[in-house]
Amino acid sequence: MEFYGLIGEKLGHSYSPQIQQRLLELLGVQGGYKLFEIPKEKIGSAAAAIRLLGIKGVNVTIPYKQELLRQVDALSPEAEAIGAVNTLLLREDGTLYGANTDYFGFGRMVVSAGITIRDKVCVVLGAGGASKAVLAYLKDAGARMIYLISRDPARPISLPNGVCVTRVGYSQLDALKGDMLINTTPVGMYPNTGISPVAPEVIAQFDALVDLIYNPTETEFLRLGRGMGKTTCDGLYMLVAQAARSQEIWQGRPVEEAVIRQIYGEMKEELAR
Repeated sequence: MEFYGLIGEKLGHSYSPQIQQRLLELLGVQGGYKLFEIPKEKIGSAAAAIRLLGIKGVNVTIPYKQELLRQVDALSPEAEAIGAVNTLLLREDGTLYGANTDYFGFGRMVVSAGITIRDKVCVVLGAGGASKAVLAYLKDAGARMIYLISRDPARPISLPNGVCVTRVGYSQLDALKGDMLINTTPVGMYPNTGISPVAPEVIAQFDALVDLIYNPTETEFLRLGRGMGKTTCDGLYMLVAQAARSQEIWQGRPVEEAVIRQIYGEMKEELAR
């Protein structure tokens, strides 16, 4: 029996246990997945606790993605570039390996929707932590131009290694046209549904819309885009895909796209109830 879990501060509404337990079942792995709520004053000993308890795989969520980065022994290239980890592997020699699966989750989400990024103009809404994996993937996938939209574009922020963006305020969005518009903000998330981070006139200027929000699966932002005939994809697929990437790291073998689609369908049906 192998043990896995999620480290965070407040985890009451997390879907990770359900998704990861289902992945373990479909992969034929005898394992359990638990939640570990850790207060800020104790997070400094998290890596030592993982080793002591022999927890093979751990997911990490806010606000600890940067803190755990400092506690691991080795990093994936993506985690190093982004400056955050969300997946840890306890290796057989007792060392901890840190990775960022948000990067791969975003990539599998856009590929599943048939969206291409190379030579495209991409606009990212929000300059918070959720945007970093998106920015890194867009750069690596060959986006021609990346615009980063925030309330204060003059405020200094840290960007993933090698990423160049044009920073723009929301008041200047009307003048932008592009191929893909990506929402990394919490605007439209449950329970504050029914609102969009941008006006319909802005949405009309893009071919594809991506929302990292997974509850509701169809946000007002995506609903408006679908009504205009735009290609849309929701954050639930990314959530399942990044969880699958965690399993690939923990089990050392690939997770088929059909498995991701199956769990995505099951979760979408449950959230719609």
